[in-house]
This record gives sequence, structure tokens and C-alpha cells, in this order.
Amino acid sequence: MSGPVHDVHTHVVPKGWPDLSAVCGGTGWPWLRVDSERAAMLMVGDHEWRPLGAASWDVHTRLSDMDADGVGVQVVSPTPVFFSYDRPADQAVKVARVFNDLVLEWAAAGGDRLVPFCQVPLQDPDAACAELDRCLAAGHAGVEIGNHVGDRDLDDPGVVEFLRHCADVGAPVFVHPWDMPDGPRLDRWMARWLTGMPAETHLSLLAMILGGVFDAVPRDLRICFAHGGGSFPYWLGRADNAWHRRGDLVRGRSAHPPSHYIGRFYVDSVVFEEPALRLLVDVVGEDRVVVGSDYPYPLGERPAGRVVREAGFLTEEQRAKIMIANAARFLGRP
Repeated sequence: MSGPVHDVHTHVVPKGWPDLSAVCGGTGWPWLRVDSERAAMLMVGDHEWRPLGAASWDVHTRLSDMDADGVGVQVVSPTPVFFSYDRPADQAVKVARVFNDLVLEWAAAGGDRLVPFCQVPLQDPDAACAELDRCLAAGHAGVEIGNHVGDRDLDDPGVVEFLRHCADVGAPVFVHPWDMPDGPRLDRWMARWLTGMPAETHLSLLAMILGGVFDAVPRDLRICFAHGGGSFPYWLGRADNAWHRRGDLVRGRSAHPPSHYIGRFYVDSVVFEEPALRLLVDVVGEDRVVVGSDYPYPLGERPAGRVVREAGFLTEEQRAKIMIANAARFLGRP
């Protein structure tokens, strides 16, 4: 295997953003409570949302960790708490511009090792397309989107319009779950992350398939789903069975059963154990799995790509695809 390992799933929280209420309007915005030079708390209003370390904002710390993990290139995406899909579109445009410009400047310090993806105001398709175009012209390599906008899933006409635009301009799309359901049964044990995130991603893939999106968008749309596609790979057979046996309810706008659309999307490798990775490769295909780590967050994989490196069932050719070539193809890079 030659060349740098590509990690397509990492996040950043840059320092130095302005008072978002003053710049964007509205209240209850995220803000950073800096506790020390290397520790901070990401706040949402008065709520402590997530503790952060220097790896979230310090380029040198990140590059050092990448060297330690044998990672040559990271795709760096926004942290989903900043998406702001529930706000008026004009506010979401403003916050997207703030963070997209900050992240572009931040990533430049890493040379070509840090590949920035932007965020867009997905609740407004025209504004989302315009912000994507602005960001691509400025140096962003692609876009991260959340897996839904309120009750509108990825088969929503406005979201489909945006995905068509991504295909037209050659922008890769990374889909990340966010805004999971809550309640007494999910607000303990990090259950929103342990059950809600896999379920959200599963639902979004079903929406792309059964909602007819893959039939409607160009085949050259490059789209990748986080966290190994959630629970979707494990239950693909159930979805196919339902499509055939209860087509009156299940088929939606899809022209074919769900398994037909394997090969139309990528998934990352953040599944943590070799049996899960084997299932992922068996179901999605060795050409559609890419290394992802969810760095620098604690539920991510360290070192990045560990399971792929150690998996005994992979040939060296397959390992090279998953660690390098597939990500390069997703990014549209030689």
C-alpha cells in the first residue's frame, strides 16, 4: 500500500468566531467557554453540550495525531451542532458563512493534508446551492449535510434539488446524523448516540432509496454516509423482503428493491470491530467503504483506521482501496 491514508470523517470547532447573536440575529447560539489553553466547553445557550480539547481547534495537535495514526489526509467537516436548520434561512446563511470562512483559513495551515468541507443552509435550497458555489470557489472540497431538515428527509424535493446541484458541480457530499430524538428512554447511557445515530442514518438511506432519489439524481453524485451507514447494512435483507412482500406500502417511488442501489453510495469504516467491518464490505462492497474516524470526538476510532489495518479477512489490495483509493475517488482526486 502506498500513499497517505485518507480519513473522510473528522470534525473541527475553530476558535475565534464572533458573537453569533450579534452577527446572525436570534438567540441561543452555540458559544465556546474557554477553560484553559487546551480545554473548552462547547455551550448551547446555558447548556454544556460537549467538552473539547485542543485537537478540535489546534492544527499542530491535529497534525501530530495524524502522524501518530499514519493518516496523511483528513477531510474536515463542521460539527453538526452548527447546522442551524431549525432557524430562519437568513440566519443559517450567516452562520454558515462565518464557519465556512473560519475553517477554510484554519485548514490552510495544514497545507494539503486538511481538506475542508463546508456547511450550507439546507432549509433553503437556493441559498444552499449559492453557499456551496461560493465555498467551492474559495477552496472547499465538498459539503457536509445533516440527514434531515426537521421532518423533511433526504427525499424532500428541496434537498433533492440541492443534491442534483452537487452532482452537477462535482461536489462530494458527506451525510452526518444529527438532531436525534430524545426522551426519558434515550436520555441515559448516551442512548441517543448509541441507538439514535445508527437509526437516523438507516432511515436516511431508506429515504434516498424508497423516496426515489437515486433514480432521480445523476449516477455521478458522490455521497457518503457516516458511521458505516448506521444499521442499514445489517438490515438490507429485511428492506428487500419488505419491498417484495409489502410493495403496496414499502416501494414508495423506488424503481427497484433496495439492494439494487448498492454501489450508488459510500460508507465510512467507523464500526470498531472486524466482524462488523466484514459485514460492511460484504454488503456495500470493497469499492464503497472508506476510512473514517470521527476524530477528535471520544466515540471515534483511535488510531484512525485501526480495524481496517488489522482485519485479517482483507487482502492487501482491498485494504489499499479502503484506506486510500476509495476516498480519493469519493473526493474526485487522482
